[in-house]
Amino acid sequence: MIIVMRPGAKQSSIDAVIKEIKSNGLDVHLSKGKEVTIIGVVGDKTKLASVNLMSSGDVEKIVEVTESYKLANKKFHPEPSIVPVGNTFIGPGYLTVISGPCAIENEEQMMSTAKGVKEAGATILRGGAYKPRTSPYSFQGLGEEGLKLLRAAGDEYDLPIECEVISRESIETAAKYVDMFQIGARNMQNFYLLKEVGKTNIPVFLKRGLSSTIDEWLNAAEYIMSEGNKNVVLCERGIRTFETATRNTLDIAAVPVLKSKTHLPVLVDPSHASGVREYIPALSKSAIAAGADGLMIEVHIDPSKALSDGPQSLNIPQFKELMKELEDYKKITGRK
Repeated sequence: MIIVMRPGAKQSSIDAVIKEIKSNGLDVHLSKGKEVTIIGVVGDKTKLASVNLMSSGDVEKIVEVTESYKLANKKFHPEPSIVPVGNTFIGPGYLTVISGPCAIENEEQMMSTAKGVKEAGATILRGGAYKPRTSPYSFQGLGEEGLKLLRAAGDEYDLPIECEVISRESIETAAKYVDMFQIGARNMQNFYLLKEVGKTNIPVFLKRGLSSTIDEWLNAAEYIMSEGNKNVVLCERGIRTFETATRNTLDIAAVPVLKSKTHLPVLVDPSHASGVREYIPALSKSAIAAGADGLMIEVHIDPSKALSDGPQSLNIPQFKELMKELEDYKKITGRK
């Protein structure tokens, strides 16, 4: 449930309501707007069955929240969240572009890619050091050595870095290098992993599962947030359907749906959604037009030689051209 305080409610009244809730063994999520304060009740609300919270004259109304996710719920946090990542931000007012190769391969690749995407206007550098692949014989990533290369490239070109983690051990290692963790589609409902990244203070980029509903996805975000880490960014990357023309099916409707349900930032990954580089520009523009806070685009200096996901990667000139085309969309939507 959420408790909506009257405009201009006294701080003593707010404190009294919070004290009453906590004395019954529940926790609170406080959202203070310019005029209205909302107190979200986290826990078993049946413990408050005999408590008359309306006895405070400063309580305007009590609203039941039927969704199982609370902290990620827009009802709990009406104002959209802005997530800091290194020297940049993800959320309203910003057009974030995360770019880089699917897999970190060597120093030359990472330095050249970082230089190219920085010049084009990318805001975060990504690269895979741990690669959970469908086949056990596919390239599995360079591990910590890859993280070192990614960090060096990010530092050289003043870009925050983002990398997927797949285990507690990879979290412990990556935490020494990255500005943002990624939870990939295959691990979206790995609840143990979600709790582990939730115990850190490093922002989390949470991709939608291959066949997950939006509510399942938001509950995955709730796992992270319930451990204390509120800096979560959602990424729509296509879902599995009967269609075979593309690698996955981009659920562009997920963007406005999420904007109506959650305060968390929403990005779109047109690379994994399509699996075809020729479709990436159109899908990128569609995502921004639908209200996405940014994009994740795979970029490789020579996609024909990429060790992972070459067919869906742009080369540097193609990425620069796309970023030029996106300038108009950025201006129209008033983004930085």
